[in-house]
Amino acid sequence: MELPARLEFEFGTNQFCVVWSAMNCLKKGVALLLGCAFAYGAAFAAEQPAEKPEVLIKRALEASRSDLKVQTVTASEIPGLYSAQFENGPMVYVTPDAKYFVLGDLYQVQGKSYVNLAEERRNVDRAKQLAGVPLKDMIVFKPKVATKGVINVFTDVECGWCQHFHKDVPQLNAMGIEVRYLAFPRAGLGSEDYKKMVTTWCAKDRPAMLTRYKTGQQIPLNLCDNNPVAAQFQLGERLGVQGTPTLMTAKGEVIPGYVPPEELAKTLGIQ
Repeated sequence: MELPARLEFEFGTNQFCVVWSAMNCLKKGVALLLGCAFAYGAAFAAEQPAEKPEVLIKRALEASRSDLKVQTVTASEIPGLYSAQFENGPMVYVTPDAKYFVLGDLYQVQGKSYVNLAEERRNVDRAKQLAGVPLKDMIVFKPKVATKGVINVFTDVECGWCQHFHKDVPQLNAMGIEVRYLAFPRAGLGSEDYKKMVTTWCAKDRPAMLTRYKTGQQIPLNLCDNNPVAAQFQLGERLGVQGTPTLMTAKGEVIPGYVPPEELAKTLGIQ
């Protein structure tokens, strides 16, 4: 059988030629074929668009832990690193090849202070998610004077410090601060605490019912459908609420625990 002196391969727009001789075909045939296959593979890879780091990072992180989901991947403030936010979890900083990541907050040196850039990102996300909660689903105590500021409060009717905070609401309203309550039953969904919160949100007069519970009154349970308690509890978990009361400004800044009215007003920039 005569062998051609030259074999030509055409793959799409790429052509590859392999020199062939009868004398060395048996010795070098395998090597030549492998060389051709390698050349084709390299050319084919060159034709494919490079996978974006955001896509690669999300796929790699989720593949390593199937129980975790990546919410967003964006370029971080440090060149060459990306920030990946896990759903109901932390933010991590990842290399473009997704082989390494760092868990922890990123700080920037600004003059004589350090700025927590990771917390600033979380503030933006919290503010966006809070803005998506319909006002009708909250229990709102509006000031009778001009509103100068707003504070969102994740609360629990059985929480002692929540009850203490609630006593300050008239003073806060007098200072022009609007208080917006969201439900966060610490004992979890389906608990007795949760049922009391549902009863509060199912009442015709929600502010009055909340005040009754927070002053220790015994009230028959009234569980209605389509109440927002579970959704608000899950929102609180996503936003990192770990206890009550947890206060959040309209900018998404977190104030954990009870704060006296004067200090809260100062935080909100109200004189």
